Amino acid sequence: VQLQASGGGLVQPGGSLRLSCAASGSIFSINFMGWYRQAPGKQRALVALRGGNTNYADSVKGRFTISRDNANNTVYLQMNSLKPEDTAVYYCTAGIRPNVYTGYVTYWGQGTQVTVSS
Repeated sequence: VQLQASGGGLVQPGGSLRLSCAASGSIFSINFMGWYRQAPGKQRALVALRGGNTNYADSVKGRFTISRDNANNTVYLQMNSLKPEDTAVYYCTAGIRPNVYTGYVTYWGQGTQVTVSS
């Protein structure tokens, strides 16, 4: 199983970016997909997660929207009104059951850099 993230980059404050993350490989089912981020000198922290429920970090509520395309095993993060403090490496994550004989395993993507700066 692999998670391939894309869509990061440099954007000015107030701008928007859309991150994508596609899961591929042996996938029997997915129970959640989402995004974490890690800023320099800080621990990795939840941004948004979508499973049975949808959860957002308080700092991104009203600005970020997570969505899933279940048919294509893809999760998106639409980020609006970006602030310099949103600068971080963004990692996608998913709880995936590779086959009927295995339980759910948490997988991580490689990370994509988001920089918000003028």
